[in-house]
Amino acid sequence: QVQLVASGGGLVQAGGSLRLSCAASGRTFSSYTMGWFRQAPGKEREFVAAISWSGGSTRYADSVQGRFTISRDNDKNTVFLQMNSLKPEDTAAYYCAASQLGISTMGRMYPYWGQGTQVTVSS
Repeated sequence: QVQLVASGGGLVQAGGSLRLSCAASGRTFSSYTMGWFRQAPGKEREFVAAISWSGGSTRYADSVQGRFTISRDNDKNTVFLQMNSLKPEDTAAYYCAASQLGISTMGRMYPYWGQGTQVTVSS
């Protein structure tokens, strides 16, 4: 089992950047696929990005491709989401999640979730 703590959210102007972090407990972090999801008020949770256990494979939602970068440091049990060129429509609570399966865009494939960190982008 793994426990996840997300951080790094905040208020930023459109065009700005933020870097989210997700710290994981447990000695087997390097065996987990990690994902980021987001949920805006009144909307369903949506996939943002995911990275394989080795970091060798990544996948992004079309809406963030080219602007967001997911990475991980297995020595520090941490996964990151670098968000550049932020837009007001990126405003949401962002959640990190872990799975022992391969990369998936479906939240139900991730059994472990951190608490959300709020990202607000002003226009």
